[in-house]
Amino acid sequence: MVDKLHLQQIKKDIEALKGEKVLVRANKGRKKMIEVEGILENTYSNIFVVKFPIDRECKQFRCVTYTYSDLITNTVEIILCRTNTKVNVM
Repeated sequence: MVDKLHLQQIKKDIEALKGEKVLVRANKGRKKMIEVEGILENTYSNIFVVKFPIDRECKQFRCVTYTYSDLITNTVEIILCRTNTKVNVM
């Protein structure tokens, strides 16, 4: 079980990555995984926003939100592109 202090630490860790280029691996169910690079745009109390380019020219973007519980349940993984390290949530 995850306690409040652990959840607050996860939020702080994600907030520290704001503006960084990240690789997001997300489980979309039924053995469907997506893996895309984007920028950690913003963090809020219950969610964080990652902005992905839609086209190759990076003229159009899509913002996707994830919850911190997605990280805890391993539905979503975040890898920092600069150092190629996974954001540790446990």
